[in-house]
Amino acid sequence: MPGERVVIVAADAPEAIGPYSHAVRFGDLLFCSGQIPLEPASGELVSVSIGAQARRCLDNLAAVCEAAGTSLARALRLTIYMVELDAFAEVNAVFEELFPVAPPARATVGVAALPRGALVEIDAIVAL
Repeated sequence: MPGERVVIVAADAPEAIGPYSHAVRFGDLLFCSGQIPLEPASGELVSVSIGAQARRCLDNLAAVCEAAGTSLARALRLTIYMVELDAFAEVNAVFEELFPVAPPARATVGVAALPRGALVEIDAIVAL
């Protein structure tokens, strides 16, 4: 498959907390690394509410998409990693607000823990 791998660094997203890129563009696809609910300016975890944390994850992903010249509205698939699956309805409400029509495909995975004590992490594959 022809194409070049292009690393995306998003100035408006929190700095990566490990050896990874915010996203990698290949062909007409953008593969976004998982975002935890860090405030971009301070690098601190936001709120203890899982809904607010999910919203911050999605806002961070939106900043990554914008840096790559696309929009989170063009998301093809999102993966949600949650420490507390009992809070699924609260996270779902955030998704219904952000994607009211024709939402992307998605998967939700229960995990034992996430970096920095986050309750949720979200990654994405987005069309360019």
